[in-house]
Amino acid sequence: MTTSFTSLPIVDLAPLSSDCATEDDLVQLSTRLHEVFATVGFAYLINAPLSFDHDDVFGMAKDFFRLPEETKMSVAKKTFRKANSNTYRGYFPVQPGADSQNLKAGFELGPSHRLPASSRPSTSPFILTEPNCFPSSAQFSSHDRLETFYAELSSLSNTLLALLASSLGKNPASFTSIMRNSVSTLRLLHYPGHASDASSPSEEGEEEKLSCTPHTDSGLLTLLHQDATGGLEVRNAEGAWIPAPHVPGSVVVNVGDLLARMSGGRFVATMHRVRSAAAERFSVPFFSEPGVDAMVGERGKEVRYEEFVLDKMGTWVEFQDEMEEMEIMSAVSASSEVHAY
Repeated sequence: MTTSFTSLPIVDLAPLSSDCATEDDLVQLSTRLHEVFATVGFAYLINAPLSFDHDDVFGMAKDFFRLPEETKMSVAKKTFRKANSNTYRGYFPVQPGADSQNLKAGFELGPSHRLPASSRPSTSPFILTEPNCFPSSAQFSSHDRLETFYAELSSLSNTLLALLASSLGKNPASFTSIMRNSVSTLRLLHYPGHASDASSPSEEGEEEKLSCTPHTDSGLLTLLHQDATGGLEVRNAEGAWIPAPHVPGSVVVNVGDLLARMSGGRFVATMHRVRSAAAERFSVPFFSEPGVDAMVGERGKEVRYEEFVLDKMGTWVEFQDEMEEMEIMSAVSASSEVHAY
């Protein structure tokens, strides 16, 4: 269970890159990961086996968001540009009429290889297995590098999942086996700055100014690259919001709801939020997710991952309008069936 931590722990992943690492080194790393995920649910990872540094990651993010709006809208999801066919991957702009605590634009991509379609027909308008959607290479040259970055993060998350399974006394493949045809998501996010939001703390009783409201992540693991703007906060057992500032050379990792369930509650998915800032903020999270047909959840209560994530999507601001429309259509359909009798 979450403890009364006052800062995020640091986990050194150097053994994953060392030719001299022993089996005991990996056991110690597995034990350390278990300890922090069972008590905090968050950590800074240092010496991660990635070939992309901070400047590389945020250079790609800034290159995308500095494109003309029309170029970005050319790859917008169908929700935001009806002429487009992509529903799940691609760009989403800042939501018109969105509250000031959920203002962000994003670009999402999945694996570079084509995924098989879901084994079961779905009434959802979102196709989780659809291919990536990029601006032309003449407009955006980071296409290939982003997909390489995605592949490296996918490999790292699978390695962490194997170590975590071992720490629970499970077969190392017990978590990674559900990653076949994974629909993991890499997100580039841009939060516009708020000139009226001074960096000084809120007065007592004043509502916190947030750019991302309190939530837990839905999947297995999240690997987050955050810029130096800061603002990420994690809630401890006493309800205090603990700052998680940018640590140079680190990647933030946290447990998602699904991994918490699949660990039998031994790992914790910790509530977190992002405070608003005067300066614009960029962040790049990678959400480790199974394949759509993988059976996931607590033992004896497993569901297909597609069903699990579609249920969660109703709480994500960029999907809410479409999900609400689906609920209305389902209600109308059910009403028609009743009246037909």
